[in-house]
Amino acid sequence: MASLNVGNLGEYLREQRRAAQLSLRQLADATGVSNPYLSQIERGLRKPSADVLQQVAKALRISAETLYVRAGILDEREREELETRAVILADPSINERQKNVLLQIYDSFRRENGFVPGPDADADAEPRKDAGPRKGDDAGADATEDQDPHS
Repeated sequence: MASLNVGNLGEYLREQRRAAQLSLRQLADATGVSNPYLSQIERGLRKPSADVLQQVAKALRISAETLYVRAGILDEREREELETRAVILADPSINERQKNVLLQIYDSFRRENGFVPGPDADADAEPRKDAGPRKGDDAGADATEDQDPHS
């Protein structure tokens, strides 16, 4: 079998598995993916699906998005955006409204810098529709609006 061009995904998975001190058999048991198939992935003979990569990432306690990038499923910029959104959404110290406002500001800054929000931008922050319409730089304007009586 010829080696597929899936970057260094197989080598990376092997390193992560060894760092986690797991045998191939143990990883197979933890993921529900067969031992031979995992071996073929590590040797670069198979290109795994996103679902398999997610199972492997969970078992190894690493970022699935990182594996998606290494497998060529996800662009590096998309991964960074998804991870930023995930961190905001997972923060227990802020409420849902605050998370949505942060995501709006994040999207506004990305647009200002020439990046178009990813396809999940609206899906992650569905309640934004209730926040009212905002445009570009106006996203954070009302935070300082009432502080200066001379404007």
